[in-house]
Parts: sequence; C-alpha cells; structure tokens
Amino acid sequence: MRLPRYLLSRLGFKLFAVILVVNVATSALLFVGVSRSLDQGFIDYLETTQANRARQLAESLGEEWQRRGNWQWLRETHWAWYRLVRQQLMAGRDEPRGLERRLERDLSNARDFVLNDAQGLPVIGLQQHPDEEEAPELVWLPIESDGEKVGSLGYRRPESLMARMDHVFLERQQRNLGIIVASLVVASLLLAGGLSWWLGRRTGGMALATRRLTEGDYSMRLAERGHDELARLAHDFNVLAATLEANRQARSRWVSDIAHELRTPLAVLHGEIEAMLDGIRPLNETSLHSLAQEVAQLERLVADLRLLAQSDAGALEASLAPLDLSDCLAGRLEEAQGWLDDRGLTLETHIQGPAPIRGDMQRLRQLWTNLLDNSCAYTEAPGRLRVGLTQDAERVRVTWEDSAPGVPEAALTRLTERLYRVEGSRNRASGGSGLGLAIAKALVTTHGGRMHASTSPLGGLCWTLDFPRLTEETR
Repeated sequence: MRLPRYLLSRLGFKLFAVILVVNVATSALLFVGVSRSLDQGFIDYLETTQANRARQLAESLGEEWQRRGNWQWLRETHWAWYRLVRQQLMAGRDEPRGLERRLERDLSNARDFVLNDAQGLPVIGLQQHPDEEEAPELVWLPIESDGEKVGSLGYRRPESLMARMDHVFLERQQRNLGIIVASLVVASLLLAGGLSWWLGRRTGGMALATRRLTEGDYSMRLAERGHDELARLAHDFNVLAATLEANRQARSRWVSDIAHELRTPLAVLHGEIEAMLDGIRPLNETSLHSLAQEVAQLERLVADLRLLAQSDAGALEASLAPLDLSDCLAGRLEEAQGWLDDRGLTLETHIQGPAPIRGDMQRLRQLWTNLLDNSCAYTEAPGRLRVGLTQDAERVRVTWEDSAPGVPEAALTRLTERLYRVEGSRNRASGGSGLGLAIAKALVTTHGGRMHASTSPLGGLCWTLDFPRLTEETR
C-alpha cells in the first residue's frame, strides 16, 4: 500500500519547506538577537578594559616621572615608549589565543595612546591608523607624582578600536552562522525525509483503502496504531467500511426478501388462474374471493414498502396535532377486545391519563394495530397481553408486554429490521411479512419518540415506547 508518487512528493516538499523555513527563521532571529547583545556587551567590555589599562599605564608613567624627573627620555627614545606600554599592559597575563590574541594586541598597541606633559605639550604623539579618515576622539587621564600633575595620558575610545576589529569578528560570526545553517539544512533534510516516510506510510494505506472502498470493496480495514488523529481517522474509516458493508448486505437481503414476498402471492395467483383456465377450478365467487385475498396481500405489502420508503426519505405523511395518547390507546384496545378473545389472549391495561402529546390519530391507530398483529401472531394461546401507560414531566411511556414464547437476547435489536423474523422462515403460517415492527418503529420516530425491545416478565416480549409529552411551553 503505497501513496501515489505525486502526492508523496508534495507532502515531502511541504514538510521540508516548512521545517527548513522555520529553522532558518529561528536561527536568523537568534543570530540577530545574540549579535545585538554581543555588540553592546563587547563595547562595554572594551570600555572597561581600556579604561583599566589606561589607569594602569598612567600610574606606571607617574612612577617613571618620579624616578627620572622629566619626559625627555621618551622624546629621545621612541622605542622605549612602545616597550613600556607593552610591558605594563601585558604584565602578569597568559599568552592569549586566536581572537583574544588579536584583541590583546590591539588594546596594547602603543599607537593608541598619547602622552602630554604638564603644560599640555605632546611628549609622544598618537599615530593615526591608515584605515582612519580623521583623528580619533581621545579620553584623557591625569598623570600624577607626589600629588602633583606631571602630564596627561590620552587613549582611543573603544568604538575606534572596533573599526579595526570588525572584520575579524564578522568573519568569525559568518563562519559560525554558516556552520549553523548547514547543520540546520542537514537536520531539516533528515527530519523532512523521516516525517515524509512516516506520514506517507500511514496515509498511503488510507489512500489505497479509500480507493478500494470507492470501488466497492468494503472488506478493507486499516490498522489502528497509536492514539493520534491518524489513528482516530483509521478507526472512523473502519467504522465507515463496516457500516457500508452491513448496508450492502442488508440491501441485498432486503431485495431478496421483497422478491420472495412478492413471488408468493404472485405464484398463488398464477396457479389459481391457470387452474381456472384449464377447467380444474370453476370460475365462481369462491375462486374470485381467493384471488381477491392474494391481490389484497400484494396491496398491503406494496403499501408497507411505500410507507417505509417515505420514512427513509423523511417524507412520511403525518398530521401532528395535540391529542390524548391515553384515549387513543384505550380506544384501540377496546375495539380489539373481541379479536384478542378469539386468539385466546387475556388483555390487562394500566393506563394513566390524560397523556397529552403531538400526534396523528390515524398513524397511532396503525401503530397499535401493528403491535396487536405481532402479539396475536406470535403469542401462544392461552396467553396474556399487558399494556401500560405512565408519564412524567417530559415524556409519556407505553409498555407493551405479552407472554411466551420469548425472543432470544441476540435477536432483540434486530426485531425492527425490515423483513426480519426470528425463525428465519418466509412461511406466513408463523407470522406476517416481517414489515410490521419496522413500520411501528418508523411511526414512533415520526412522532419524535423511541422504541426498543426487551424481555417481558410474562415470558414473552416487552416493547417500550417513549413519546415527548406536550407541555404548555411546547404547545
């Protein structure tokens, strides 16, 4: 199960581009922030270091004045000035390395200092650097001997030193940044490749399974690994595939059952008509009445199928209006008393009224009739039928219980399936066409209610029907 190459390349490119852009942008922002902080910190460091070194040099020059009594020795021997500056500023320090060596050399450069005597006349002057267009601004410190000012020491500001060290610092930072960017590119390639492979492997199976699902293969299932969104998507896909497979099987069974139900009365009609044509049966009122019964059976079956089709489409005709469900139920049971007696069933009622709901009187009568048909068809005589009606502030509940035989626990949830009968036979001697309970559930749903089956304490089946109760707020 592999993802199409064009889709995989798109995913890989997008992952690579996103990861690379994010990493490079983060590194750039980090570099800018660190560089600004480093620049300011570096300048502060240079200012402190240069000021300390200048004070140290000024103290040394004061000691030399006290020992020699003048600055003439510096005027006559310039090399002594360079040696003095280097000896004083580098005394007691370890040999620096790399950028530190260049920094120490720049900070200890005698050309960056100038010495004036007590009258302000230069003893040894500042030499301007070739890269500088104008003389740099100096900071001055007094040179004292026994409390008396004997001269002044001037030194460059750190900004002018930075001009000479910028290229060294920038070269180092650019090299470091190049290493960082190269590392990010490699990391991005590895990460994008790993994510593309991982995501492609998981989405590839989904793509193939979806394609096979659209081709009608509902047996496809995906492995549900992990607890992330892709795992939940795989679970939802499996539920969808199972539902489609169940619907296809139900549709096939539905078509097969309808064909069987239609074939039975048609076969009877065909046989009786051929018998009449061959003179085996006389063409009289009895024969025509038999034909009329089979035609009526076909009409009922077609009407039931039409009602279920309307229910599926949400177009089941029902004129809902306020009515008393207790009166409707009690009236229909009273009418069916003789029918139940003929079947050997004893009726018990526990109906509390009034029970206001919004309903259609004709559709509700059809609901009660279907439940009566089911009880009469499957309850052994002598038997019992117990019907109750209770209510609370939000709902009206009808319980419909009959005596043995019961229904297996596994079959309770399938009783409202179309054309389903527990015994699995299409013989009408043990029941109707198998549409009555499906129609009953559709009628209850049309009234905004719910219907479910359970085992009856009487030994048979118990139906529980819940209807929303009509209140002053819902009228």
